[in-house]
Amino acid sequence: MFSVLVHAQDTVKVMQYNLLYYGQTSSFCTTTNNNETAKDGYLRTIIKYAKPDIFTVNEIAISSTQHQHLLNNCLNVDGVSYYNKCNFSNQSSSDLSNELYFNSEKLGFSKQVNIATSVRDINIYKLYYKSWNLGNTHDTAFVTCIIMDLKAGSTASDIADRATETNTLINYLATLGVKDNYMVMGDFNVYSGTEQCYQNLLNPTNQNVKFNDPINQVGDWHGNYSYAAIHTQSTHTASSGCYVTGGLDDRFDHIMISDYIRDGAKHVLYFTGSYKTIGQDGHHFNDSLTYGVNNSAPDSVIQALFGMSDHLPVSLMLRIDQTVGVNNVAEPTFLNVVFENPVEADMAVTIELSVKEKLTVEVINILGQPVYSAMTTNESSVVNMILPTKFLDKGIYFLKITDSKNNCTVRKFVKE
Repeated sequence: MFSVLVHAQDTVKVMQYNLLYYGQTSSFCTTTNNNETAKDGYLRTIIKYAKPDIFTVNEIAISSTQHQHLLNNCLNVDGVSYYNKCNFSNQSSSDLSNELYFNSEKLGFSKQVNIATSVRDINIYKLYYKSWNLGNTHDTAFVTCIIMDLKAGSTASDIADRATETNTLINYLATLGVKDNYMVMGDFNVYSGTEQCYQNLLNPTNQNVKFNDPINQVGDWHGNYSYAAIHTQSTHTASSGCYVTGGLDDRFDHIMISDYIRDGAKHVLYFTGSYKTIGQDGHHFNDSLTYGVNNSAPDSVIQALFGMSDHLPVSLMLRIDQTVGVNNVAEPTFLNVVFENPVEADMAVTIELSVKEKLTVEVINILGQPVYSAMTTNESSVVNMILPTKFLDKGIYFLKITDSKNNCTVRKFVKE
């Protein structure tokens, strides 16, 4: 479709969420106080707001049918049909399981490894990015998502179990012998960054498999107001019998990234400043999520988060950056291209260049046909444009920007 040097970039949003016994009943979480139909409605609201491309979950029922139910009733709804899921596993014979759902328009499933522990499975999923010319190059960016739901509790035995679980993971990764684009995420149930389970990830003996806190907020999180803005549990102060109470005072839920993702060494880069605890405004320490005013998200989303779980989801953005073509030694013209994605109305684009240039800007449909083209009139190192995309049909498009030397950069976007 395009020739010469192509510098392709895209963004991928990652969200991790403990769903609190989704589809699974127990003596304390029942069909009355943790009703699946109600939770489906809450989760639809949250997903529509957050729009994750990678959605990893803990505490979903040990049933492939329930994993499919979530896909059909919470993700692929209201005109959306692009989500897919990975494979169900329960090698540890637990009462709860993990799952990964993904946007199949952006990502594909490569492989899955399941590691049994004495508590719950650790699931390792490798995804690949569907670059626009993948069929020709057979080369793209990969990212590996590792989901854990570590042993809950504060006893010495619980702390030791968590350490054993993360040590099992680190030992497995060390046997692979390579650095890579790894993320480890889930409900760690950890009270402090000094706990051995967390230190196994942060400071392993084998530095090839070390992980980083993207926001550098390692500390004594439990009951500490200094970390109120990143506490994820508990959203409740009053008990229904299912939800844990006590208000927001723990950082149990995490997404950690490898050195490669932190540094962008292998086509995948953490988008600095994008890490977020969804629904957390930093003003509900030891309070329920809905106490008083919470303007961190629309009220419908705050109410859905409150009803869905006693945890809050965490999210971050990844930048996928892949250079392909024959002219790989060319001077990079395009430093950054910023726009909102998905696009609902006209597209506001900011283009940052290494030199002053005149540009040709095109919007191209999935068939490779230009549907809009314009040229900038002045040479500039920063170009701001409004592209008329409001009247495009819904679907996938490409934004192609070409400089005077015929180098170009391509961005995929979705028109909603």
